[in-house]
Amino acid sequence: MNCPKCTMPLLPDARFCGSCGATLEPFAESPPVQPPPANPGGQAQNPGGGAFRFDADGRGQGRGYTWAIEHPGSFALAVVNLSAEQSISAEAGAMVSMSANIELESNLKGGVFGALKRAVGGESAFVSTFTARGGPGEVTFAPGSPGDVAGIEMNDQTFMVQSSSYLAGDTSLNVDTKFGGAKSFFGGEGLFVLQVSGRGLLLVSSFGSIHRKTLRPGERYVIDTGHLVAWEGHMQYNLRKAASGFFKSFLSGEGMVAEFSGPGEVLIQTRNLAAFAGLLKPFFPTQGGSGGGFSFGS
Repeated sequence: MNCPKCTMPLLPDARFCGSCGATLEPFAESPPVQPPPANPGGQAQNPGGGAFRFDADGRGQGRGYTWAIEHPGSFALAVVNLSAEQSISAEAGAMVSMSANIELESNLKGGVFGALKRAVGGESAFVSTFTARGGPGEVTFAPGSPGDVAGIEMNDQTFMVQSSSYLAGDTSLNVDTKFGGAKSFFGGEGLFVLQVSGRGLLLVSSFGSIHRKTLRPGERYVIDTGHLVAWEGHMQYNLRKAASGFFKSFLSGEGMVAEFSGPGEVLIQTRNLAAFAGLLKPFFPTQGGSGGGFSFGS
């Protein structure tokens, strides 16, 4: 502590300054700063009050495994540590690395009919299951495009997930491909979405970051279909053009949008993969060009 008049150092509990003689006012002690409450056991927190239970520190635990999201942001990686003889399921091609004792099995999910639905919906007909044999093991997952990964602790809930956003999940979760008719014809996503239900860890990925939007009862909200990640299974939505009339919609540069009705929560990715691919298209080699040149004007 220093003297407020001459700024010279003061002795502890001094009533006057030994340098300039100034009388010191008694200082009230500041209350100690309380640390934030701990998150025991990595339990899922829900600060936004919505249905999607995100873990506050990007890590948690489930039946025979622990998990953590490393390098969150543009290049996130999900790290799952399995106890001996424990398993986790993932979309085919999602694995980045694994311990040598991890056994990988690929099966037709839901039999031949279920595999056919997945294939028609733009997914792989096979689902990968990773099991730690003879001891604990580690397996890591990441999406194919840059973006974030979120761990959601499901508690006997049902979510609809875009097929491109499903990454991995607890083996107890029921993941089914649902036909939604014309209303689920999302740009580049086909006529099918995933219905995920049950209790346990669900890992979803996004192109960009994940933005949470909670709708009040009766509230309507419009989202570009290329930005959808997941939403609550009970929510109603309608597909329509972004603007009324084909010409206005074309001039706006927007495609199809989904209009949701509350109550409920929707996860939105901040970037659109199809739009990004369109930006890169002028830099791809032309198929019919001679000499392997690039076309910058189309």
